Amino acid sequence: MKIGDRLKEERQRLGFSQADFAALAGVAKTSQFNYEKGDRSPDAEYLAKVLGAGADVLYIISGGRAASSVELAPQEALLLSRYRDVSIRDRETLDHILERMLAAR
Repeated sequence: MKIGDRLKEERQRLGFSQADFAALAGVAKTSQFNYEKGDRSPDAEYLAKVLGAGADVLYIISGGRAASSVELAPQEALLLSRYRDVSIRDRETLDHILERMLAAR
């Protein structure tokens, strides 16, 4: 899998269209298309912006997922993995549910 393929995978994992992802990264939709196609490579500024949207930049660049410096219990790791695999809209729903649960304590 190449950088463009991983970039597309991350964009889709986060629930963005090409146009929306391009806009948040400050590039034209054609640039996003060219990055995903492999015709061009994103620069550091672009990668910093998509990192801010939740993209795993290490994965985009190398194919390896970013490792956490905090040791997680297996159930915590599974929850985090599942959270990362849903769209931003679904993450917002989960965050809202957790806020409600904590408020009810």
